[in-house]
Amino acid sequence: MTAFFDPQRDLEIARVIKAPRERVWEAWARPDLFARWWVPAPAQCRVVEMDFRPGGALVTEIRENGGAFGPHMQACYLDIQPNRQLVFTTALIGNWRPAADPFITAIITLDEDIEGTAYRAHVMHKSPDDRDMHSELGFMDGWGSVAAQLARLVEG
Repeated sequence: MTAFFDPQRDLEIARVIKAPRERVWEAWARPDLFARWWVPAPAQCRVVEMDFRPGGALVTEIRENGGAFGPHMQACYLDIQPNRQLVFTTALIGNWRPAADPFITAIITLDEDIEGTAYRAHVMHKSPDDRDMHSELGFMDGWGSVAAQLARLVEG
């Protein structure tokens, strides 16, 4: 799946991760690994559900400052191409059910690179206002931090 980048409604980060695509993919596909990098440290992530298939649910919780875990994300996988690409959205929850608060659709692409894996996260929003809000909330810092955490996990 490819999607045209709309600068009015989309945000994107890209970086090279010095690890094979299979290792990066595994960190997306295994709940125990995913929880280690999905939220910016020092916050912690807990994977409540990861039904890694199209139509499957992805539900995470977050804990900050040593407090209790609380809601973070409810999403649905739309497309999974092993070691290549995955697409998920918060417009749906598991089993293709409509979500109460849709916000993003993300296309994560892993391509071969001479140094390892060319990693790209293309995040689409329904409106320019939602895109701007996500940007102001710190998209580049947040998604950039978790991409760096992912890289540290798989490069080791």
